[in-house]
Amino acid sequence: MKRATTACWRTSAGVVQALALVAALLAGTGATAQPGPYPVIHYTTAQMLEAPGPAGPLEAVVDADALGTPWREVALPYAFARQIIPQGGTPRVTTRWFRVQVSGMDQPGDTAHFYLKRWQTAGQLAVYADGRLVFRSLGSPAWNLFRHPGVFIALNQSARMAAPTDILVRMDSLQGAGGGLSSFYVGNTQALLSHYTVREWLEYQLPFMSSAAFLVIGIFCFFVWLWRRKDPLYLLLAAFSVLQVLRRWHFHTGLERLPVSDAWFGWITLNALSWQIMIVHAFLLLLHRRPMPRLTWTLLALTSVFTVCTLPGVLPLPALVLLRPALQLLQISLVLIVIGVGLWHSVRSRSLDGVLLSGSNCVALGFGIYDWLKAQQLIDMEWFYLTPYGATLLLATFMFIMLRRYVQAIGEVEQMNASLEQRLKGREAELAQSYERLRKVEHEHMLSSERQRMMQDMHDGLGSSLTSAIRSVEHGAMSDAEVTQVLKDCMDDLKLAIDSMEPAEADLLLLLATLRFRLAPRIKSAGVSLVWEVQELPALDWLDPSAALHILRIVQESVANILRHTRATEIRVSTATEGAGVQVIIEDNGQGFDVENALNEATGRGLSNQQRRAQAIDGTVAWTSGPAGTRFTLWLPLQRAASVAVQSDS
Repeated sequence: MKRATTACWRTSAGVVQALALVAALLAGTGATAQPGPYPVIHYTTAQMLEAPGPAGPLEAVVDADALGTPWREVALPYAFARQIIPQGGTPRVTTRWFRVQVSGMDQPGDTAHFYLKRWQTAGQLAVYADGRLVFRSLGSPAWNLFRHPGVFIALNQSARMAAPTDILVRMDSLQGAGGGLSSFYVGNTQALLSHYTVREWLEYQLPFMSSAAFLVIGIFCFFVWLWRRKDPLYLLLAAFSVLQVLRRWHFHTGLERLPVSDAWFGWITLNALSWQIMIVHAFLLLLHRRPMPRLTWTLLALTSVFTVCTLPGVLPLPALVLLRPALQLLQISLVLIVIGVGLWHSVRSRSLDGVLLSGSNCVALGFGIYDWLKAQQLIDMEWFYLTPYGATLLLATFMFIMLRRYVQAIGEVEQMNASLEQRLKGREAELAQSYERLRKVEHEHMLSSERQRMMQDMHDGLGSSLTSAIRSVEHGAMSDAEVTQVLKDCMDDLKLAIDSMEPAEADLLLLLATLRFRLAPRIKSAGVSLVWEVQELPALDWLDPSAALHILRIVQESVANILRHTRATEIRVSTATEGAGVQVIIEDNGQGFDVENALNEATGRGLSNQQRRAQAIDGTVAWTSGPAGTRFTLWLPLQRAASVAVQSDS
């Protein structure tokens, strides 16, 4: 029984072990059926086959084994040197093939990409996957010589397709023009995409944004210069920014889409730097303010000759491509001269702006020398080109210089405004003092005029009446009643002189009311009734104390004549508006008189005085007399001519 139990136990254990083995096998089979993400393989070596020209046509399908031998292993990046001074006869095109075997991606389940950091050649580039063409460059050979962006292409269209196992790169190059191929990567799409995106942004997008900002600022400076033609710095900065964008054209746009030919593209990118050198020299001259006519004219002549000699019609495109390194060395020499001279004079003239611009150009020159060495394959080609970042440095320097000049201009304006404000305050103080002196002089003149007027009125009126009364009394020719009447008339004259000095505020009715208050007792004592029928009248702006006295005396004389000569029992005073003036009308019911005889006789001096006083204020007087009484009319204008008013006041 025990043996049977033991045998059964052993049988059960064997079954469990068998099931575990089957599960392990199934697990292994499932792992094989669903592989993980492809690895990223960095290829730093490749097999290379060099085929001297002429280059064959670009085929859609290529058999690598049929290309020939010998294949040799080379390290990546691989560079073929550039001849700074071309030698030999007509240059020929050489085709180089680079081949690598891809391992670990022969099963479907993931997407794979091919990533080439950099390639540079005066020719075409093509990439084959398992002999099938997957990429070809579209630009011309001249443009591809500056083709710096990397190549990022898909090797399989979906995860259901297996990645290729053989990668073949074809590179055609012009003999002596130089070029090279960097190391490359094959593997998982997401991992390579992040690496490609970061490098592209740092190497191309960031400098592109800097150049775009440079161009915007240049356009802004150009419009500023249109308004400020006397400041050429804005025009120079605008021209420099446009040339900067043209010089770095191949960095920021797809070269195959440029709207110019290969020859003109090479000419533009080369000569833009030459004229930038000339502009920097002119900019430094304006900053340190030390004229150098000989150097300026020499640079201008060299730049002009350089521009003309490199025209497409003068220098063919292949020659321009091959001679470009030597021409760039000449430009570097000119930059050294401009920067050295500009820095020396900026330090001597203590121009901070000139020193800053010279220093930033020194850094940009260092970047340019580095890129020149890199373009000649003398430095590792996988590193970034630095001249695009030099543009960012120059942009910051120009912005700082223009900002400092703007702030200085604002400071000068503020200082000028403060100086003008102080001068204005001084002028205002002087004007206030002058005005105060003038006011005092006018006040004294007014007082003097009033004294003279009062003295004249008292002499002609009150003084004359008193003198006549004194003489008559001395000779016994006047009775007591007549003396009393003379004294009353003198009192009325004195009151009128005082009333004329009160401000009438251009109100004729107020002036007449004052006269009514003075004459009412006298009229009442004479047994004559006064009828007051005045109405509202327009203001007389010219009514001053002198004119007021004339009006008061005219009306007083008219009332006095009625009381003395007409034996009237009623006096009626009214006002009205007539044409361009106003009327004061005085009527009585006494006996009339012959107006013409009264004016012509010596006894009519009172009427003549009324006429004279009315004329003095541009007014008129008129009498209408008959058996039923007399009507006296005084007409006064609403407006008086300024000259006449001044004459009457004086």
